[in-house]
Amino acid sequence: MANTTILLREDIESLGGRGEIVKVRAGYARNFLLPQGLATLATKGNLKQIEQEREALLKKAAVERATAEAQKEQMGTIELAFERKAGEGGTLFGSVTTMDIAEALNAKGYEIDRRKIVLKDAIKETGEYTVSVKLHREVALIVPVTVTAEGGDAEEPKKDRKAKAKAEPEAAEATTEEPVAETAEAAEAGE
Repeated sequence: MANTTILLREDIESLGGRGEIVKVRAGYARNFLLPQGLATLATKGNLKQIEQEREALLKKAAVERATAEAQKEQMGTIELAFERKAGEGGTLFGSVTTMDIAEALNAKGYEIDRRKIVLKDAIKETGEYTVSVKLHREVALIVPVTVTAEGGDAEEPKKDRKAKAKAEPEAAEATTEEPVAETAEAAEAGE
């Protein structure tokens, strides 16, 4: 299998960071990385140019990291709250996705690309969650997210829901017996 040595111009999750010189399969470099402008070939002829480009990329990465650290400090106290329609048991009709979170951050004045928001699965139940926002390859921010039902508060955890569900039928039986007794007394009084 033929390999090619390249210089990465952008961060690639599974390959490496900007400014790194890595070996990849020739077809991957030829068909994807080079046409997309994500890398340049690291040949003997352009090695000096590559070293200059690498230094410039590393300086740019240091500036971006410092900017990301400053943005993390600024966003440190941010909390997001979503109010959605929910059924019994706190299950949402729909979900809260990375796009919803990006829009909420944008509304607060922080323009974050939704692809930088790390959410394993869409949020489909009410409750409190934590979401990671990658501001830089090495800088991540944890944002607390609260999802509540429309017109209500955040639902209690599932264990408490089951206990409450068991208590609710008993309360319903008690309320149904009282009106029956009142109607019987009213019927006796009316006769």
